[in-house]
Amino acid sequence: MSALVDDLDTVVAAAVAALREATDRDWHVPALGLAWDCWETVEHVADDLFAYAGQVAVRTPETSSYVPFAFTADRPDAPHLSVRAIADRGNTGLVQVLDACGGFLSGVARDADAGRRGWHPWGVSDPDGFAAMGTVEVLLHLHDVADPLGFAWDPDPDVVRRVLDRLFPDAPTGGDPWPTLLRITGRDPEVPVPEWRWDGSVRP
Repeated sequence: MSALVDDLDTVVAAAVAALREATDRDWHVPALGLAWDCWETVEHVADDLFAYAGQVAVRTPETSSYVPFAFTADRPDAPHLSVRAIADRGNTGLVQVLDACGGFLSGVARDADAGRRGWHPWGVSDPDGFAAMGTVEVLLHLHDVADPLGFAWDPDPDVVRRVLDRLFPDAPTGGDPWPTLLRITGRDPEVPVPEWRWDGSVRP
């Protein structure tokens, strides 16, 4: 089994546990550093996990564009989404949607042939790469909502190091990997990063 897929399972489980402790709070407060509120941010993470699963699951590999799931936004600055949670089910329902979409991606990535390829604008990737992308989405966006929702988010450094090695090959290798990931993705207020991206390309 791939450590990167196992890491995705671990991180999604940690995110679900953390968010469940905050379901009694108002999730329509701004997420840290984003134009989205916390509900929209968590919904975006679920949607990304679903979309990445689709890139790996399709029987005819799609290496020039996303699989064409339809997506819409509720307002001009909101995330464009294919997957949405029923608002009447509240924050607990949204957490369940996130958990399900994490299961979609880890299940598909675990079962897919290692030679499967899927398109992403930051590099045509393989199942492990999409699992790592999903992990980064969860890691970073849980950071974005943790302070506004009042919970701690302190990821396993070994997990963070593995996604840095897979998706950010030029990242510094010394020190604590979590501050490194936050810094290179523009989440350290003392080190402005106007633009960043990972490299999901399959390397030899």
